Amino acid sequence: MADRLTPRQILETLVGFPTVSRDTNLPLIDWVQDYLASHGIEAERHVKPDQPHKAALFAHVGPWDAGGVVLSGHTDVVPVDGQDWSTDPWVVTEKDGKLFGRGTCDMKGFDALAIWALVEARHRGIKRPLQIALSYDEEIGCAGAPPLIEAMSGLPRARDAIIGEPTMMKAVTGHKGGVTWWVHVHGFEVHSSLLHTGVSAIMWGAKLIDWANHLNASLQAAAPAGMAALFDPPYTNAHVGQISGGTAHNIAAKDCEFGFGFRVVPGESLDEWRALFREQVDKLTTEMQKIRPEAWIEVTEKFSLPPLAPEEANTAEELVRQITGDNSENFVSYGTEASHFQRAGYKAAVCGPGSITVAHQPDEYLTLAQFADGQRFMERLLDTLQVSSW
Repeated sequence: MADRLTPRQILETLVGFPTVSRDTNLPLIDWVQDYLASHGIEAERHVKPDQPHKAALFAHVGPWDAGGVVLSGHTDVVPVDGQDWSTDPWVVTEKDGKLFGRGTCDMKGFDALAIWALVEARHRGIKRPLQIALSYDEEIGCAGAPPLIEAMSGLPRARDAIIGEPTMMKAVTGHKGGVTWWVHVHGFEVHSSLLHTGVSAIMWGAKLIDWANHLNASLQAAAPAGMAALFDPPYTNAHVGQISGGTAHNIAAKDCEFGFGFRVVPGESLDEWRALFREQVDKLTTEMQKIRPEAWIEVTEKFSLPPLAPEEANTAEELVRQITGDNSENFVSYGTEASHFQRAGYKAAVCGPGSITVAHQPDEYLTLAQFADGQRFMERLLDTLQVSSW
């Protein structure tokens, strides 16, 4: 039987795989599957149907019973392109009490701890089952979680899902959801001196973007209601993060493309925001076509993520608080795979080592102290799973 690696050794291995979302994660999945198999753990994988160079992995340790705990993490990371790193992003480098490397914080630190805990559970023996779920495509909209959760239906159903995004080892029980589109404004080219006879895709796209600005201003000015008051900012907001278009300054642009999305607070419906967006798109399209019938606005939904809503009798939250001793209330405006687990019927809480403030940054890091806190969490979780009732 193979040696039992330390969390640090596992982390160094995982970071060494450059699993940027646009690329394959199969070398990492292969390694994890082989390492678990060397300790008598049979892991299964779900291959992404339209991109077979990506796969998710899941495994079960302990009694073949329902009601256990699943440790959920993602294997993909964001790119390092254009970032000024002082260390090699694909090599864990220890310096000043920190472990530098892409994904150390978000979230291969947690993945390493989860893999370590699963192997420890196999060797120590547990009375309540422990599962692991490692996804793909989290960084491009949490798209890999729903098919992974569906693929896990062959396992005994776990009760609690702990999603290990960086929260400084505090329980997060609510986060915003979101829906995002890619917008392609199809204009009609004319010489800019005859602008009134054409449709500038850029200028009409700007109308949709300005609508978002006015919408944000009105939402910001309104008094927070319901669960929205738990968040910062306490409202749903619209955002445009990328834009391109046009061929020359003296030509009314034929094309303009940009991403458009909402970050939606719990208690509000994604479908209602979809309808509001669609209404505005249709309104602008009608106005454009009065000038040139060929003009229109094409929208393609890229992803959607339901909000994670705080709930009563959340046993995953209770478990995390029991282990950490922390009773603070924490709600975040970013999204995680926890809401997909919640929608699938799991009790879900987000808790993992590291700070979200350094995720996606050059010189991303996880402090040694937080990594140690994460290992203590896993030790206490194993202790909890070794008793007959909890």
